[in-house]
Amino acid sequence: MTWLHLVSYFFGGIFLANAIPHFVSGMMGRPFQTPFAKPPGKGLSSSTVNVLWGFFNAVAGYLLVVRVGIFDLRSIRDVLALAVGALLISLQLARHFGQFHGGNSPERS
Repeated sequence: MTWLHLVSYFFGGIFLANAIPHFVSGMMGRPFQTPFAKPPGKGLSSSTVNVLWGFFNAVAGYLLVVRVGIFDLRSIRDVLALAVGALLISLQLARHFGQFHGGNSPERS
């Protein structure tokens, strides 16, 4: 295994984690931010665009994880590379989208 495989798994984790909110929003019929909205990343895209963007992210994640090297679920290095990518993008997107949906400073009762 080379370090390039671990980089591929890291970015695969990023794409796989990013697929989730777009699929969920799209399948629920809700608009959500995508790179195709105006302004990019801030405006809302249709639920159809979100399903397509989520599908693209899932395919890209699959290709980076399954088709590069030999990903082994029993290998701590492989799983850790994927998990760190997924965690970092999830935290970054939580902060970014929290600006628009009130998640960064929720009201307490």
